[in-house]
Amino acid sequence: MACNAVHSPWGIAFNEAQRMAIAADTTWKEDDARAGIEGMKAARAIGMISYRAYQTFAETQAEKNSDKLDEFRASSYQRYQGQKLANRFNAFTYWTLSKAMDSHHVGRGRDSVAKALATIKARTLVIGIENDILFPLLEQQFLADHIPGAKLEVVLSRYGHDGFLAEVELLKEIVKKLIGAKAFVLYDEKKS
Repeated sequence: MACNAVHSPWGIAFNEAQRMAIAADTTWKEDDARAGIEGMKAARAIGMISYRAYQTFAETQAEKNSDKLDEFRASSYQRYQGQKLANRFNAFTYWTLSKAMDSHHVGRGRDSVAKALATIKARTLVIGIENDILFPLLEQQFLADHIPGAKLEVVLSRYGHDGFLAEVELLKEIVKKLIGAKAFVLYDEKKS
């Protein structure tokens, strides 16, 4: 769901821009768990742009006052997201996670991505978010085309990549179709 078989140059570029923001923080090289935290806040703001869509920002961050010259809603939202991450993460972990994402490549050591995907025997449902700019739909189409018998479902969401988190009810319906409504209800009841 909202992923790829190989992290794209586009995704790596977003991650590198985030790491550059962390490295620009003058505290980054300090031996302290809070080192680089201001840079990580900026990194998260960069990341948020890739997780959402133009329409999301247009609908949720538009100004009500057209005379405003500063302190825009979109600006405060970006700062809020940076602080929210800083409250529960550190820059070293964020840096390492982004490097791990960059190295994602299912074909490594398997001749090719297509050959690796062709070995999957599980019934597979691939879900893509139509306006996901981080993992464009063509990447999910590639997965569905190369995993034997895979089915592709496309989710229409105003949230971009974050649609995989925001569209819970829609995703529930898609999964119900795959595994059967009765099995889904039984599983859901066990969790309550």
